[in-house]
Amino acid sequence: MSSVRISIVLAGLMALAAVSGIAARPTPKPPGSAPSYILEDTVPKQFGDWKLLPQAAAQVVNPQTQELLDKLYSQILTRTYVNPQGYRVMLALAYGDEQRGDLTAHKPEVCYPAQGFKLHSNDPAELATPFGGIAARRLSTSLGPRQEPVTYWFTMGDTAVKSKFQQRMVEVRMGLTGQVPDGLLFRVSSIDESPERAYRMHDAFVADLLKAVSPRDRQRLSGLGSGNPG
Repeated sequence: MSSVRISIVLAGLMALAAVSGIAARPTPKPPGSAPSYILEDTVPKQFGDWKLLPQAAAQVVNPQTQELLDKLYSQILTRTYVNPQGYRVMLALAYGDEQRGDLTAHKPEVCYPAQGFKLHSNDPAELATPFGGIAARRLSTSLGPRQEPVTYWFTMGDTAVKSKFQQRMVEVRMGLTGQVPDGLLFRVSSIDESPERAYRMHDAFVADLLKAVSPRDRQRLSGLGSGNPG
């Protein structure tokens, strides 16, 4: 094949790729459009051994400025739950309906220290539930006398992701169909001087919550399918 023909073929392939990229480019959600997912309606106020503790939201740390929160997330839900033994678990959910580029959710290991917390440990963990394991992270943090172990994970487009690479793959996959990926940062924490005890309580709390919601909401919250409780 002559160099002229090769050039023509290459030019055609480049043009096709450019057109395909434009056709598959995700369309941003219109400003003011109704959210497709309401956190307030998704998470019950009582489930398993846990019930909402009224007037306790102020205990939940949001280690970000309000300006940054408004930029990153379209919905935030913070609640404190208590069980019959008096143990409290603080829940913080941050949902963004467009998780691309600079809008990718900030992680607690970055945000906590930015607000003065000391980060003592940051380890991967497999959080066992009746519906499968969740790839989560465990953090041990403190602010003065406040010892706050943290468990969190991140879902993007109904898929639990563990790394920037996985986030990018979900973004590309959804972008090829013209979708803008949404994302959810799921965080539980407790004020407890024993991280081991705190993590056990976090696991129990998460398992009870996932049992109480619909399969669709369970997938949104955890990236897990419907499954069957054991």
